[in-house]
Amino acid sequence: MKTTFSVIKADVGGWPGHATVHPDLEKIAYKSLLEAQREKIITDFHVTHCGDDLELIMTHTNGADCKEVHELAWNTFLAATEKARDLGLYGAGQDMLSDAFSGNVRGMGPGVAEIEFTERKAEPVITFLMDKTEPGAFNYPIFKIFADPFNTAGLVIDPSIHSGFIFEVWDIQEHKHVFLRTPEEMYDLLALIGAKSRFVVKRVFPKEDSKLPAKEPVSAISTEKLYQIAGEYVGKDDPVGIVRAQSGLPAVGEVLEGFTNAHLVSGWMRGSHNGPLMPVSVKDAKCTRFDGPPRVVALGFQLKNAKITQPVDLFDDPAFNRVREEALHITDYMRRMGPFEPHRLPMEDMEYTTLPKVMKKLGTRFKKFK
Repeated sequence: MKTTFSVIKADVGGWPGHATVHPDLEKIAYKSLLEAQREKIITDFHVTHCGDDLELIMTHTNGADCKEVHELAWNTFLAATEKARDLGLYGAGQDMLSDAFSGNVRGMGPGVAEIEFTERKAEPVITFLMDKTEPGAFNYPIFKIFADPFNTAGLVIDPSIHSGFIFEVWDIQEHKHVFLRTPEEMYDLLALIGAKSRFVVKRVFPKEDSKLPAKEPVSAISTEKLYQIAGEYVGKDDPVGIVRAQSGLPAVGEVLEGFTNAHLVSGWMRGSHNGPLMPVSVKDAKCTRFDGPPRVVALGFQLKNAKITQPVDLFDDPAFNRVREEALHITDYMRRMGPFEPHRLPMEDMEYTTLPKVMKKLGTRFKKFK
């Protein structure tokens, strides 16, 4: 029997503004998932937050896109939304973009990352939770983890991963996908995923000569684009990701090493600015300065028979102090640019923000010049 590891998140109300999640919402989610565990809809779970996103981490044996599991998440978010409205929280139900559940939550607002796989004797799984950014924010670290030998020593010295991995890349504008093999198609991969607002890594698979089943993903990223669903700006996408580690895969330390450079991502204030991605502990996953800077949390679990241990807060470590300092230095530098690009996103990426309303207001005042 295979295990399914599901991470489903939604912004159902910020406290205050877009800073963090009110503890009452987490209590509602915990109670909901505990009841579902007793009813054997899920096997195990953990509830947490990153910024203003409520995060549901669940294990079960029902496969990806399971209706019962997705409906559980949807109903949990609805209950939390109701409480958020009672508390007067900001943007209550912001990610709940439909009135009725339709089989699974994809395309309804919440973000989803899921993998179904055969458990190994020891199964470390790391969940990455981001706030104030977009799915393409994962492109750089996932490439570093699974394809860069300067990041992952095992690609050079470990025969079990020496042949590389297969990346599934989605074109989220044209709604197409392609599978690229590394290292042989590395330059093609980089040509795509360097354009992170359009091409995003969706999943990573082992190659055919791996000891792991070739069709079982070893990593998955949520790729839901809220503006494409809502037709207007309703908040940044705030992606989540799952990465399995060790024994035929990059080691836990190699996985975390992919986040030691505060690379620039899109999002931040009003979803309209570029800024550094800062790895933080859960307790520091509250977005304050200019509603940011963008944050990422890493929670590490050991998995056995679809049961998970208590998580280890992996970025709660002074080893990441230097990258946090780097992120703050970049924050100072970018903020000094104010409304000027490249701190503010280019015009083509502002289409679904509030800027078009400003342009419409000024529209009749534009005159052709000679």
